[in-house]
Amino acid sequence: MVIFRGWDVAWGVANWDFELFFFSVVVWWVQQHAVQVHEDDDLPYEEEIIRNPYSVKCWMRYIEFKQNAPRSSLNMIYERILCIHNLHVLLEYPAFEEVNNCHERALVFMHKMPRIWLDYCQFLTDQSKITRTRRTFDRALRALPITQHRRIWPLYLKFVRKYPLPETAVRVYRRYLKLCPENAEEYIEYLKSIDRLNEAALRLAAVVNEETFVSKEGKSNYQLWHELCDLISQNPDKVNSLNVGAIIRGGLTRFTDQLGKLWCSMADYYIRSGHFEKARDVYEEAIQTVVTVRDFTQVFDSYAQFEESMIAAKMETTSELGQTEDEDIDLELRLARFEQLITRRPLLLNSVLLRQNPHNVHEWHKRVKLFEGQPREIINTYTEAVQTVDPIKATGKPHTIWVSFAKFYEENEQIDDARTIFEKATKVNYKQVDDLACVWCEYGEMELRHENYDEALRILRKATAVPARKAEYFDSTEPVQNRVYKSLKIWSMLADLEESLGTFKSTKAVYDRIIDLRIATPQIIINYAMFLEEHNYFEESFKAYERGIALFRWPNVYDIWNTYLTKFTDRYGGKKLERARDLFEQALDGCPPKFAKTIYLLYAKLEEEYGLARHAMRVYERATQAVEPAEQYEMFNIYIKRAAEIYGVTRTRSIYQDAITVLPDEHSREMCLRFADMECKLGEIDRARAIYSYCSQMCDPRVTPAFWQTWKEFEVRHGNEDTIRELLRIKRSVQATYNTQVNFMSSQMLKAFSNATGTVSDLAPGQSGMDDMKLLEQKAHLLAAEAAREKVTTKEKILFVRGDESRSELAELAKQANPDEIDIDDDDSDEGSDDAEPEGEV
Repeated sequence: MVIFRGWDVAWGVANWDFELFFFSVVVWWVQQHAVQVHEDDDLPYEEEIIRNPYSVKCWMRYIEFKQNAPRSSLNMIYERILCIHNLHVLLEYPAFEEVNNCHERALVFMHKMPRIWLDYCQFLTDQSKITRTRRTFDRALRALPITQHRRIWPLYLKFVRKYPLPETAVRVYRRYLKLCPENAEEYIEYLKSIDRLNEAALRLAAVVNEETFVSKEGKSNYQLWHELCDLISQNPDKVNSLNVGAIIRGGLTRFTDQLGKLWCSMADYYIRSGHFEKARDVYEEAIQTVVTVRDFTQVFDSYAQFEESMIAAKMETTSELGQTEDEDIDLELRLARFEQLITRRPLLLNSVLLRQNPHNVHEWHKRVKLFEGQPREIINTYTEAVQTVDPIKATGKPHTIWVSFAKFYEENEQIDDARTIFEKATKVNYKQVDDLACVWCEYGEMELRHENYDEALRILRKATAVPARKAEYFDSTEPVQNRVYKSLKIWSMLADLEESLGTFKSTKAVYDRIIDLRIATPQIIINYAMFLEEHNYFEESFKAYERGIALFRWPNVYDIWNTYLTKFTDRYGGKKLERARDLFEQALDGCPPKFAKTIYLLYAKLEEEYGLARHAMRVYERATQAVEPAEQYEMFNIYIKRAAEIYGVTRTRSIYQDAITVLPDEHSREMCLRFADMECKLGEIDRARAIYSYCSQMCDPRVTPAFWQTWKEFEVRHGNEDTIRELLRIKRSVQATYNTQVNFMSSQMLKAFSNATGTVSDLAPGQSGMDDMKLLEQKAHLLAAEAAREKVTTKEKILFVRGDESRSELAELAKQANPDEIDIDDDDSDEGSDDAEPEGEV
């Protein structure tokens, strides 16, 4: 090969890479796989190689001689070179030393130039002269200024990592970290690779304790702590210069949101050290101190796995060595310990949640359920709960703990203890007044369950007593004990008890007190009035209604008015009519339309039964205007029905007219049909026809064909040819009106669409606008055809009758109206002539 010619010159170059030679040899060997065939001319070279197998010159002369030989021959020569053992002997070639001397001479004058030092150190590294290379690196560091050292250290570190010289590498790294302490992680990784874990742990501990340290690998301080804990916990026999317990506990105080892994690391350290009881103590301490479910799950799972491994190891040992009685007891103990751990899990988890939030009422109740069947533990839990939970910070209803505690004693027939708990509960400063009110009510219900009625009354009277210092119900600056006297819950229960157990006077006093405190509800007012009515105090009950009405506004007062008016009407009837009318007028004053219907119907009923009919009609008329629009149609129906029953159907004409004017089209059409039907029954055909004509203006023939069919049937029964023609003319006119409206809207839409897409002149042939033009052309044709139909002669249609409503249809309608023959000449006058007379008459 040409690349190997001039070998002697190549060895004289300072930056010649000796490894390139061997790499080239390997490449040639891989590329060619032929068998060497020796010739007679090769014998002198072979003999010289045998005499000097490690001489590079001999091999190179042989390669130059074989340059023109087949590649298989060259490949075999290279392969033989690679098979030579102790290639380092080649490095003893004198040319290397000449290059070294050249570098030394250069450094006499250029010792401040890092490029020369780098070339020289790299060249020495390739020669595998370890001591000389190390000393040269040290000379370079001493000769160069400190600002140039960062160029030397990477090559120096690469050199010390290349050879198995751990002590040398450690000393070099220590010197390097004085210059670049931020690269401590690199040193730590090297120490791990050479299994010097004690020093690695020391360095890592120093790193995590240095607050200003910034990891070049992007690790957080917690990750470094966790790495340190793993290192010292997994290698307890190799790390003996650190206090493992102190280090991990220091991490526990610093990283309170990641405690699970640190606790597991500490326990793992003791397990690997063989201190199993210490590990178990660590696990127990951990599950008693962690405050998050995640940390608890990590610690508990590790604890359970540890216990399982201990049981498995014990079972394996006893099966191999034979089981004795002591070992049997030890195994049973471990199984019992593991079973107890699994059983305790719900309780331990509940403890974690309570440590997380000791004011969580729901978790305290769950804890009590976990101790079901253990009275002493339940009492201790309730005692701890009521002492721990702060009502101001509580999550949930804090009073339920006191109530449940008292009920526990009650269920165990310890009534005196339950009363003691309730008495203490009433002195707690709750956040809400309702909490204290619930406690008083539960206290009273407990006495009722044990038939201590007088005691229950005494308790509730005590709860509602006015305190020495009054306060408003929603004044949060005052304690709840000063505000509970305004709690409606307690007053309602007291009122019920007074009705059942007390006297009329005491019950009335309770209701009066509720109203005076202005805490009554409409239901309380109604209950009070009903109570007075049951005892035949009717006027007192009506006064109660009046007091309630004064307290509330619409719509809350609706129930009171409704009950009051009903009761008053039932009681007096027509005896106090004027008073009743005044009550109804008061109720209707300011009454929303939503509630007006019921009151108006009661008012009208009163006038019908006890008053004057005209007053009732006036009430119905007012009702049709006062109710909601959705209820007007129903109200008009009632009005019409009552007017027909009282005055007769003729009186309903004005009502129908008002209804048709007020109601929307949908209901107005129905009223028109009913109105016309009534007029037909009365024989007022012209009136009925006029009504149909009026109603037709709101009936599109395409939408309401039923109306036109009804009118058609009406004209068949009662009309003549003129009226039928009039019907058809009106129908045509109405449809034209609706068509005009629809066509106007369509033209506006098409105009807007054409403006958005462009006109014909704006579009070139073949563009998408041609589809729009086709639509416009079709619309134009339709409009032209409709205009042509309007100009047809009278021979093709009669009186604006459409083509499908031709003469035959008109004749058929006339025959249905009158069975006599009707002779209609084809030469009728123009439909626009109002003076044209038909030849046949009905």
